[in-house]
Amino acid sequence: MIGFIFVLVIGVLFVLSYYPRRRSVSDTQRFERRLHQKIDSIDSLLPQTQCGKCDYSGCRPYAEAIARGNADINQCPPGGELTIRAIANLLGRDPVPFPADKKIDSQSFTALIDESLCIGCVKCIPACPVDAIIGSRQMMHTIIKQNCTGCELCIEPCPVDCISMVPVWTRSKEWVWSKPGSILEN
Repeated sequence: MIGFIFVLVIGVLFVLSYYPRRRSVSDTQRFERRLHQKIDSIDSLLPQTQCGKCDYSGCRPYAEAIARGNADINQCPPGGELTIRAIANLLGRDPVPFPADKKIDSQSFTALIDESLCIGCVKCIPACPVDAIIGSRQMMHTIIKQNCTGCELCIEPCPVDCISMVPVWTRSKEWVWSKPGSILEN
């Protein structure tokens, strides 16, 4: 009888040693998961212009900096006050005014290439973060207007200054009445 119990205990221990254990989620893993969810939520509110006007290389790095507490929520000029309010609402914070050294984009712009001056140097193509410029070497380039975010990053590398920023005129279907004054001016 003792031999049977001994074999049974050894058998149970053997089976339990191969039985997959439920791994507990550590506090660090939970924190990282919540942090990534917060980053995704903040990133979804940003305009995705990848312009770098917030002093970060794109919208995702800026969202990461906000989520980690390394950046304030008022650094995105293309997003303007609407983005500040949306991020403040998401994070349960009060909206903060735009810093004086940042220019708020009140009018949307798009790049325009003067095709008669373009020499096809392709220096503007790698500068565009959203691939809104098409063309090839020694050929004229053009802008896909619906893809252009107006970030102005293509202007500086152009050796012949054939790229300019022009306002995007809003059609009546897209126009929104702006409220007088700003809630952030208080």
